[in-house]
Amino acid sequence: QLQLMESGGGSVQAGESLSLSCVGSGYWYNFRCMAWLRQAPGKEREGVAVIAPDGTTTYAASVKGRFTISKDNEKHTLSLQMNSLTPEDTAMYYCVADLAQGRCGSLTAPYNYVGQGTQVTVSS
Repeated sequence: QLQLMESGGGSVQAGESLSLSCVGSGYWYNFRCMAWLRQAPGKEREGVAVIAPDGTTTYAASVKGRFTISKDNEKHTLSLQMNSLTPEDTAMYYCVADLAQGRCGSLTAPYNYVGQGTQVTVSS
């Protein structure tokens, strides 16, 4: 089993930055496919960024160039650096791990482990 705990969310102004962290406890495999998802009120959950075991990253078009996903296997931590935030980035952000099916890199693939989420609110 793997437990995931996100932190770092908050309320910021448009144009500012936030850094999210997700610490894993339990059975942390270095080869796990991991990602950040988000869900805005009234919208479906969407993939934001994925990092493959070899370090390859994939980003949603809406965040590419502004967000950076990274992973520290020694610290069992997944991170998401978010720059130039806009009100459209307002959502609950979830850390996920271990593909349930599909290809690592897909922004729509389901995952076996999901954290409880951290809220990001961006005001104009």
